[in-house]
Amino acid sequence: MKFKLFLSGLFLLVLQANGQMNYAVSGIPKNLLTRAGAVVRLSETEIRVNDLTDVSYRYKTAVTILNQAGSEEAEMVFYYDKVKQIKSIKGVIYNEFGLPTGKFNEKIFADRSAVSNYSLYEDDRLKYYKPAITTYPYTVEYEVEIKSKQSLYFPNWHPFSSTNVALEKSSFKFIAPADFKVRHEELAFKGDFKEGTEGTNKVLTWELSGIPALKDEPYSPHYEQFLPTVKLAPETFAFKGIKGSFSNWNEYGKWMNETLLKGRDVVSEQTKQEILQLVSTISSPKEKAKKIYEYMQNKTRYISVQIGIGGYQPFPASEVDRLGYGDCKGLVNYTKALLNVAGIESYYCIVYSGRFKKDIETNFTSLNQGDHIILCLPFKTDTTWLECTSKFAPFGFLGDFTDDRQVLAVTPEGGKLLRTPKLKPSDNTQIRTADFTISADGGISGKVITKFAGSQYDNDDELFNEPYAEQIKKVTELYPRLVFEVKNLQFKKTIENAPVTIETLELTSTSYCTLNEGKLYLPLNKLNYFSSTPKEVRNRVNPVHITRGYYDEDVTTFTLPSEYKAAAPTEKKVLENPFGKYSYEVQYNGNKITYKRTMQFNEGTFKPEQYEELVEFFQQIKDLDAGMIVLNKTK
Repeated sequence: MKFKLFLSGLFLLVLQANGQMNYAVSGIPKNLLTRAGAVVRLSETEIRVNDLTDVSYRYKTAVTILNQAGSEEAEMVFYYDKVKQIKSIKGVIYNEFGLPTGKFNEKIFADRSAVSNYSLYEDDRLKYYKPAITTYPYTVEYEVEIKSKQSLYFPNWHPFSSTNVALEKSSFKFIAPADFKVRHEELAFKGDFKEGTEGTNKVLTWELSGIPALKDEPYSPHYEQFLPTVKLAPETFAFKGIKGSFSNWNEYGKWMNETLLKGRDVVSEQTKQEILQLVSTISSPKEKAKKIYEYMQNKTRYISVQIGIGGYQPFPASEVDRLGYGDCKGLVNYTKALLNVAGIESYYCIVYSGRFKKDIETNFTSLNQGDHIILCLPFKTDTTWLECTSKFAPFGFLGDFTDDRQVLAVTPEGGKLLRTPKLKPSDNTQIRTADFTISADGGISGKVITKFAGSQYDNDDELFNEPYAEQIKKVTELYPRLVFEVKNLQFKKTIENAPVTIETLELTSTSYCTLNEGKLYLPLNKLNYFSSTPKEVRNRVNPVHITRGYYDEDVTTFTLPSEYKAAAPTEKKVLENPFGKYSYEVQYNGNKITYKRTMQFNEGTFKPEQYEELVEFFQQIKDLDAGMIVLNKTK
């Protein structure tokens, strides 16, 4: 026994001599194991600014993977380009007892394009590695050093980025010369912040420890509202020979307009004459802009271009004009140049895209905000917004990709914060009418007409531009509860009052109803069935956030076969609560049954304790959508 104790003590001394932490799973505090798929044992991030064109990054991370749910945390991804280079990567794998079982270095990492599936031109690449280990638990420890020649922007610090990950200890250190001005912002951060010095440098340090894993809570707000984040923004910077400074959005807009956009809005003389001829008979500036927008859509196509000043500078308009393609930056800049020819003012606007609305921050100015570019036309009577990457988007319609969010408009006078138009829930509609004739054996035939508007306008865009054979194949996937054969399918888009997509579908189905012992069992709703409900979450912490509301209406008329009948009083049910209103009604009229279903879903932010009411609301809808009528055979 004494001999074993001596060996154990000697082993610990060896570990201490090598500076290695004890990564035994037994050393993890018990409260960090609850709900955790992985535990970050140690995370150290250091950014050191030597001068404006010499910045070094050092990362040291150790994460214990407890089970398959946390396996993604073992993935290692490091980005680089012509400005940012990876100097070294090294790491060690440990078993559950904290004993090393293997080492790895940069040679074992796969080297890939960061955007190869989307981009024609690209500088961004990445190194990727994930240990091929399926025996849990185990620990991955790695250290990475990266050199960068730019101080234009710094990455945000996320101590952990998933809801099933616990954090044992994490720190973020920023070191720079004393006269280097940098602004910082903390979001959902409840740790320690310190300011100090290191020789002639100033040091900013953020630390967090002992954070249990957060529950996965559906309908949560943006992750920055509940996962700790620290953001940095330099006031003076350099990138590829370009220097600048800004401390607010107005200064940012001036810098961008004078540095990244100036002189890139020139098109050929031939194109100028084409534009002038195109609008020569039009007096309305808005109608001129519409004509020019359609000209751009017909002439160009979208393709990602990930090169230039950190991906922030657009291709010159003359290049997009010559080549006929560009990314969002290039196409917006090109459209802006075409409008300039006709004397129409427009603003290059930076926006966060996606169906989850996110604003450019009002009080924190930094370069790495937004991920998309749109165009604003500030007409005297109204403001019009253009999505320039789509060949089919209607003039003045943004859709749910960029609606209702704060954006930065770059103008000659400086940056201005503007807001894109809001698609109201009452405008986000799906209105469907269906007429079905039921056969004696339970089959149906008929026509379904659906009108999509607002945020639902492009619901069927994945089909709209496909060949007809592909449309027929894919449309069946949009109605998963209905097995049917397409007899005819048509799509039409109208933009007279507001953009509307109309889908007209003629179909037959041999198995719509179930036939059993002389009775037909008729499902009322196979077209817009609410099939899933969010999982229950006890003791919810986050508010319930519904980013977008909508309104659906379905009216289906069934004509019964002469061999069957159904007669009953009108049946009606209404559910209403803060999250919305649902109703269904069944009417009987001779050999016809009419089923009407409406669903109004409200957007907004609600108290955490209301989540149970949302789950119950969805469950009730699911149960009512499964309603069925029994048709008896006539004697």
